[in-house]
Amino acid sequence: MSPRRLKTVLRKLREEKGLSMADLAAKADVTDAYIAMLETGKRANPSLEVLKRLARALGVSVAELLGDH
Repeated sequence: MSPRRLKTVLRKLREEKGLSMADLAAKADVTDAYIAMLETGKRANPSLEVLKRLARALGVSVAELLGDH
């Protein structure tokens, strides 16, 4: 999974769900700064636990979050 693909899919799913970065961060128990870093590509390769929490917060599978759907 390239950071570019993750940031694109993450932003797309978040926006489709009508969530702000702060909303998603709260639901996934991470900081909004961390979400911003993921979406801008400044942070890559989140842990599996963080991927699971993000996927759960977005109502998708980890595979879909990673663009493997």
